[in-house]
Amino acid sequence: MAKSILQFCSGLLCLFLLTLGLITTALGQDEKSPVSKLKLDATTKMRLVNAQVKILEYRGRPPLHLVPPAGRENEDESMLAVLTDIDFKNGTIEVDVAGAPRQGASPAMKGFIGISFRVDGEKQEIFYIRPVNARLEDQLVRNHTAQYVSEPGYSWQRLRQENPGVYESYAEMETGAWTKLRIEVSGTKARLYVNGASQPCLIVNDLKQGESHGKIALWAHSTTEAFFSDMTVTATP
Repeated sequence: MAKSILQFCSGLLCLFLLTLGLITTALGQDEKSPVSKLKLDATTKMRLVNAQVKILEYRGRPPLHLVPPAGRENEDESMLAVLTDIDFKNGTIEVDVAGAPRQGASPAMKGFIGISFRVDGEKQEIFYIRPVNARLEDQLVRNHTAQYVSEPGYSWQRLRQENPGVYESYAEMETGAWTKLRIEVSGTKARLYVNGASQPCLIVNDLKQGESHGKIALWAHSTTEAFFSDMTVTATP
């Protein structure tokens, strides 16, 4: 009888320890979750480059509005909000963006807006879109809607001249509307998906900065009304 009770108690102890182990493991996984969700608001930790941030209502959301400093609205330069809490190498970046040319901007300005990743000093990989191009009647210009560039050294002009059609493509979108971007990065390869498409609109098999890592940044041209909302970053090995 005593032996049976001892065996029963031992069984309960083992079950308790097993349950405790599973709970501890689950909690540990939660604490080290590879998924980071960012609302992108005034509390988001960021370093601004050629930019300032405003929070206002836009198309039913209170997004982060990236604008140039006063007096620099028509400069030919990039605006960045570098997210300082995330170091990114491989994984997925998802974000909603809305871009349109700023009032008074040159007709050559197409509402350039996108995401920089693996930002390290001057080095960065960038996917961005030109929303205005997507609805034009000129097919060649429409093919310049989605773009990859890499800094320093690989501007859109150089990539288009040396490899026509390889680093840009068409994607359906509307100027000023919320557009969902999804960027998948692995090693020296990256893919851009637009508005929930099952297939990428742009594939880059040779990221110019190689296998690197760095920060993620919200990116737009200074002539763009640039809005960002609902970002999710998922890291992978």
